[in-house]
Amino acid sequence: MEKIWLSSYEPGVRAEVDVRAYASIGAVFDEAVQKFGNRPGFSNMGVTQTYAETARLVDQFASYLQNVLKLPRGERVAVMMPNVLQYPVAVFGILKAGYVVVNVNPLYTPRELEHQLKDSGATTILVLENFANTLEQVLPRTPVKNVILTSVGDMLGLLKGTLVNFVLRKVKKMVPEYRIPHAVRLKDALNLGSQHALQPVDVTLEDLAFLQYTGGTTGVAKGAELTHANIMANMQQAGEWIGRHVRDGEEVIVTALPLYHIFSLTANLMVFTRHGAKNLLITNPRDIPAFVKTLKQERVSVITGVNTLFNALLNNPDFASVDFSSWKVALGGGMAVQKAVADRWQQTVGIPLIEAYGLTETSPAASMNPLNLTAYNGSIGLPISNTEVDIRNDERQSLPVGEIGELWIKGPQVMRGYWQRPEDTAKVIDELGFFATGDMAIMDEQGFIKLVDRKKDMIVVSGFNVYPNEIEDVVAQMPGVLEVACIGVNSDKTGEAVKLFVVKKDPALSKEDVIAHCRQNLTAYKIPKEIEFRDELPKSNVGKILRKELRG
Repeated sequence: MEKIWLSSYEPGVRAEVDVRAYASIGAVFDEAVQKFGNRPGFSNMGVTQTYAETARLVDQFASYLQNVLKLPRGERVAVMMPNVLQYPVAVFGILKAGYVVVNVNPLYTPRELEHQLKDSGATTILVLENFANTLEQVLPRTPVKNVILTSVGDMLGLLKGTLVNFVLRKVKKMVPEYRIPHAVRLKDALNLGSQHALQPVDVTLEDLAFLQYTGGTTGVAKGAELTHANIMANMQQAGEWIGRHVRDGEEVIVTALPLYHIFSLTANLMVFTRHGAKNLLITNPRDIPAFVKTLKQERVSVITGVNTLFNALLNNPDFASVDFSSWKVALGGGMAVQKAVADRWQQTVGIPLIEAYGLTETSPAASMNPLNLTAYNGSIGLPISNTEVDIRNDERQSLPVGEIGELWIKGPQVMRGYWQRPEDTAKVIDELGFFATGDMAIMDEQGFIKLVDRKKDMIVVSGFNVYPNEIEDVVAQMPGVLEVACIGVNSDKTGEAVKLFVVKKDPALSKEDVIAHCRQNLTAYKIPKEIEFRDELPKSNVGKILRKELRG
């Protein structure tokens, strides 16, 4: 496809940037520490670490993995935490020591956690104690040998940290009982690591950096292999896009989306570390009143999020009284930004809500609206620097501008493939290096892309992908269920929600029974919000359940 989008780029934004300017992600972090060492780097619950303080802990953690645990190069290390100060320490430490980060959603059920740990082959995990009970249930059936435990308050200082941990454990009772006898506390691991010198590791751009898990049409979560080159490329690409709108060492970025999500991981942690920003880590963005209170205490300049987060902020009565005079950039991704939310955001905050698009497999950014956009335009923007797109029909033939087809993406940010799944990789990456997104799209004469529908039946709940096959597989395990089908329905709260159609085998089966079963086996955002019992489900002539007929 001809690169007609280049003429719509913001003035000064280059079509091609040097995506191999750094040797590794660790090299970017080291440069940021050199440049911004004494500046605030990461802040959480009112406690701020400078870049230099974070770097010291990064090296200690890396040294512990290298010198104490003696992990071989390329070993997978799982991280199961929300946004706390320990998160950047863990991720940069793992990467600097030449290991691979396996991001784990802390809200996973035992079934989901067991699959990911087995599939990735992770032998070490750093887990917040709030979720240690889940880990304990599956530990004997996984390759994990080393468990490192941490608490929310561990990096908040002695007084505040002790208080926070006491409240979470004893008052709010948010730490279920667990017993992992051989676990090591993170504080002890850092102390042990500090007693050894970190040996420099020659990490290259071709080395694997992240196994970032994403669902699939089969319902089995697959690990997208993201190399240092993939993440570094996306960092450079995004940096080119936003560079004229931010000042190195002066920005305050709000990180409310969990860092284990690819959008937040790359956009917030990676891109803004390179720019020396103060990263405001929000541990529980669902607590909107506390979130707004934090926003009032900081001179925020950049915020990223999903549509539902922006909508929740706008519906909080105190949000409008935040001082928005320092706010420069608001970036929405992970799910479609709704026009009503974007219009209200601009009216309230005074800056447009800029929509971007990406996938786990593209590290994630593939397209973005120019930051000089003055108002919401309903598109996912233009292909970013160093990126090609193609709109294709079912025969994989390119379609002309103005026709609807599947969106294909090619660029240095496209994953190497799916971990140990060559057949799945071959299905989505063609011989030219184009990745099939599964999204139906149309491009206009200016090169702006608009998503029309999803080719797959994927459901997006608050920015997280939910795959119907997985939900159906879980519910079908119930003795009282004869048949089940899952679709996505519109939701004012989460963008989309999961709806189930169930044919009973046991007449006594209730909606409450189905929900209870799902809660035991699925993360909260995957749990159905609507359940409809039917006598039969629509099927094709070969007996395949027709979801499209259920969608109406």
